[in-house]
Amino acid sequence: MGSRESIEGGELASPLLDVAGGRNSGGDDVGGSSRSGTGSGSENSSATSMVVLSTLVAVSGSYVFGSAVGYSSPARSGIMDDLGLSVAEYSVFGSILTIGAMIGAVVSGKMADYIGRRGTMGFSQIVCIFGWLAIALSKVAWWADLGRLLVGCGMGLLSYVVPIYIAEITPKNLRGGFTTVHQLMICCGVSLTYLIGAFVNWRALALIGTIPCVVQILGLFFIPESPRWLAKIGKEKEGEAALQHLRGKNADTSGEAAEIRDYTKTLKLLSEASILDLFQWRYAHSLLVGVGLMVLQQFGGVNGIAFYASTIFISAGFSDSIGTIAMVAVQIPMTALGVVLMDKSGRRPLLLVSSAGTCLGCLFVGLSFLLKDLQGWSQVTPIFALVGILVYTGSFSLGMGGIPWVIMSEIFPINMKGSAGSLVTLVSWLGSWIVSYAFNFLMDWNSAGTFFMFSSICGVTVLFVAKLVPETKGRTLEEIQASMNPFSVKR
Repeated sequence: MGSRESIEGGELASPLLDVAGGRNSGGDDVGGSSRSGTGSGSENSSATSMVVLSTLVAVSGSYVFGSAVGYSSPARSGIMDDLGLSVAEYSVFGSILTIGAMIGAVVSGKMADYIGRRGTMGFSQIVCIFGWLAIALSKVAWWADLGRLLVGCGMGLLSYVVPIYIAEITPKNLRGGFTTVHQLMICCGVSLTYLIGAFVNWRALALIGTIPCVVQILGLFFIPESPRWLAKIGKEKEGEAALQHLRGKNADTSGEAAEIRDYTKTLKLLSEASILDLFQWRYAHSLLVGVGLMVLQQFGGVNGIAFYASTIFISAGFSDSIGTIAMVAVQIPMTALGVVLMDKSGRRPLLLVSSAGTCLGCLFVGLSFLLKDLQGWSQVTPIFALVGILVYTGSFSLGMGGIPWVIMSEIFPINMKGSAGSLVTLVSWLGSWIVSYAFNFLMDWNSAGTFFMFSSICGVTVLFVAKLVPETKGRTLEEIQASMNPFSVKR
């Protein structure tokens, strides 16, 4: 019983993501055993061509994710005119993406375990292709909605499997940077879809959305399956061959292969936890931080702004094409800056700066609409709207976009990872759906009030991070989990 409690508490609570990095190769032990000097080669592994290729193929899925999120903003006026949609009907079209994503997210973990990481990516892209074609060829609203739902299902699968695959194939010293490329490519997908949508109609934009899907499907034939997944299902020989292929023909992978075997044995010691098991006092802090960050991320208004950016610019009296191009110019560099700073400045400082920036950005946009309603300072209200959206976009890209997912992967013990991941992902997509569906109605009710509400929530986020979110930079997962779940390490 004592050994089981120590496993649950974190002494062996190194998740699959962390074993991918080979943490014990430099003497930081897993389960207390020191294996320094095993010569795993993962401590200072370089980026082999196969790791780079595999990552690029995987993040093609991240681009699809981003393009799906960014589609509804530039396509809004064209779809509403051609299909004769009302505001309510277009809200259904915009928000049904997140319904599909919830469905995909719920089944993603089981599917990735059953048919593998490559198989799940391939299946999700086939679903996305059918979805994009249904949108492009639609003549009636329900056909477009069905296509959007299918793209959402594929997106939900990709949101789980892409970062998991990248983390499982990359060595320790490269894992952080490579995994955050997933978030960078989502940002690129959103931004470039905004940009392309300013020059092509909505049907052409949907057809363009199939291109990265095809790229990933073709690329999957040239990359190996995750060696961790192969070991997990009992195919150790194939797993070791895949690992050798990833690390290079002459690399010594014996230490890393031994780690994978140890981790597989650890999995067998732990029973699979259900979602109900999460609601125990021992996990209260982790659950509050994980779910709380996702709720605050979504209800800070990000999807309302992402889905309907062009509408906001037009409502504020600004050119939608210039506004969306400016968003692209801010979003990608700020996301890249966040990737660079994440392991240098730490999670908490970035989250505090990011949430404070989103608060300020929403405040500016709210003021622009308030002044417009009061018919005062009419010359500067469009500038206020532009500055506010750009401050919000840049600040969100810097931290609140990706860090909540990083923290979620660090704070739950290994036997709770699957259940916690499903719950947190579901909460995230549910919040996304609520905001994206309600946004148009909120704007019709009171545009200024909508953004003042978002600004208030972003302000609450600053306090939440300051009081409850721990700094996880430079700490082992065992230390993080033991500090946040003290009742799970009684012995």
